[in-house]
This record gives sequence, structure tokens and C-alpha cells, in this order.
Amino acid sequence: MIEIIADVLLITGALGAGLYCFVLARRLSRFNDLESGMGGAVAVLSAQVDDLTKTLQAAQETASDSTLSLNGLTERAETVARRLELLVASMHDLNEQSSSVDGSGPRVDPATTPLGPMFKRSSSGS
Repeated sequence: MIEIIADVLLITGALGAGLYCFVLARRLSRFNDLESGMGGAVAVLSAQVDDLTKTLQAAQETASDSTLSLNGLTERAETVARRLELLVASMHDLNEQSSSVDGSGPRVDPATTPLGPMFKRSSSGS
């Protein structure tokens, strides 16, 4: 009699485990479904990560190219600034030489002299 009760309990346990595995398998198949489950979400996220990686690489290449271009332009600007400084200094030297050779007027320091207006409006007509 005890053996029969043990066999019935064993069969009941096996049927319960089988039913549990069946339900678990159905849930897992719905979870991994590529259309509506988590498998689809993982696939979409993976594709988005790939797209973002490509976009990031393109942005890094563009930034590197822009940096190189900006460095070249900065060097050119520094060269031009040095040339302009030399030209302005030579103009000051010419101004001082012409006043000392001419002797007609007092020597004026252009660095401290305020600049007047560059253009005057004529009083005639319009």
C-alpha cells in the first residue's frame, strides 16, 4: 500500500514538473520571438548600436580633419600677423625718418597720438 502511494506521488510530481517545463518553454519562445518579444528588442538595439558606432567613427574622422585644417589656418594667421607687425614697425620707422629729415615739424609718437576720423563727410549736396 505504501508503495502505491509513493508511486502515485512520484507520477504526480513528474506530471507537475512536465507541466512546469511546458509552460516555461512557451514563455521562453514568446520571450525570444523576433517580432514581438525581447529578441526583437535586442535585435533592434544591436542594430542601433552598430549605427551609432559608425556615426561616432565618422564624427571622429571629421573632427580630426577639422583639427588639422584649423592648425594649418592658425599657423598661416600667425605668419601673416608677424608680417603685419613688421610692416607696421617699418611704417613707424619711415614716419620718424621723414620727420627728422624734413625737420619741418615736431616728432610725434604714433602710439600715443589719438587717431582722427578716417573719412569726412562733405558738406555739399545730398
